[in-house]
Amino acid sequence: MTKPPFEQRGLPVPRGRLSRLARFGGLTGRVLGTMAVSGGRQIASGQRPDLGRLLLTPGNAARITNELAQMRGAAMKVGQLISMEAGDLVPPDVAEMLAHLRSDAHFMPPKQLKTTLVHAWGPDFMQRFERFDVRPIAAASIGQVHRATTAEGQDLAIKVQYPGVRRSIDSDLRNVGALLRMSGMVPRGLDIGPLLDEARRQLHEEADYDREGQALARFGGLLSDAPDYHVPRLHAGLTTRDVLAMSFARGTPIEELHTAPQQVRDRAVRLLIDLVLRELFEFHLMQTDPNFANYRYDAQTGKVVLLDFGATRAFGPQMAAQYRTLMRAGVAGDRQAVRAAALDIGFITTDTRRDHAETMLDMFDMAMEPLRKPTAFDFGASNLAARLRDRGLAFGMEREFDTVPPMNTLFLQRKIAGMYLLASRLRARVAIAPLIAPWM
Repeated sequence: MTKPPFEQRGLPVPRGRLSRLARFGGLTGRVLGTMAVSGGRQIASGQRPDLGRLLLTPGNAARITNELAQMRGAAMKVGQLISMEAGDLVPPDVAEMLAHLRSDAHFMPPKQLKTTLVHAWGPDFMQRFERFDVRPIAAASIGQVHRATTAEGQDLAIKVQYPGVRRSIDSDLRNVGALLRMSGMVPRGLDIGPLLDEARRQLHEEADYDREGQALARFGGLLSDAPDYHVPRLHAGLTTRDVLAMSFARGTPIEELHTAPQQVRDRAVRLLIDLVLRELFEFHLMQTDPNFANYRYDAQTGKVVLLDFGATRAFGPQMAAQYRTLMRAGVAGDRQAVRAAALDIGFITTDTRRDHAETMLDMFDMAMEPLRKPTAFDFGASNLAARLRDRGLAFGMEREFDTVPPMNTLFLQRKIAGMYLLASRLRARVAIAPLIAPWM
């Protein structure tokens, strides 16, 4: 049996700014060094280097996965994004390594965990519990989750934030920005400052578990009439800014449904797409992080389990109206109406180069394919997600794109793209046209 590319271990979270900077600097140097050597070899052989593939080689994937899993925090969040976007663009062994960043991180050793819980609950916190499992059931970028039973017999999942995460967000993102610029992954002339500022704001919000608890309770109320979904119940008495307590929810990772019967896969994806539509058009409130680890499936009840509401974002009725107009035009195939709606939303501006605007409209037209088909769209048989990513990467490689859409639009697009990716991974067949019809 071959050794897995990633093994979870109990490792302390690097807390100091200098220690994290040193780790990030070392990682950057090793990754860029490997890219330079590999790129030089390609140039010497007469090939044009492919930046994306130079970055995500098996060696670099292993370095990135292991280092970010140890650092955790904002640095690992970026790794999660890379892992989702890689998809079919990298070899299977690379994709498998990066996939661990979506649900696996090294966890805190017991001593660091106890110090964190004492800080949150006081030195006698164990008196509140009949049982508290020291080994976490999940460990991710910002915190790790433990199963526990209260003295009253309540079965809970308790998310404990890694120490120092909030203090490291700003410096981590500065380092991420430096890596993006030095590696050439940012198009020439594109100011990523607003993007990093928005990422910083969202990460600070995600690191506030009091805020996430409020969003959890709100979604529980909004979906109280929807028996196909399960939202854990907030345990407010044990929730603080650094600890989030909720009822324990059974289920397996949504990605594991790739071996389930076709009808199970279809139904799970249909429920998640329908939820996105309700979030945009009815709730005006959306959990904008499409990380697959945020969804589970309870085979006993047939319910989709919703987890992690740290990235919850409010969208106003105006944005819903703008997207309604855009989707109507897209379904009708009216390119001029699509252009007008894209201008209204901010996908393009009057200053956007004509060829760039046309490329964006072409990509939107591709994305509308599933919505135009009245019967089930076969995501498994379609290469739509790969075509969209290929077109987007080619677009980015032009190095002269300088239009950044409004932040709310970017977060919504990320959620929609995540649903497309999940549908493709699960090879789902979903009739989307009937789902969107009531909202049009």
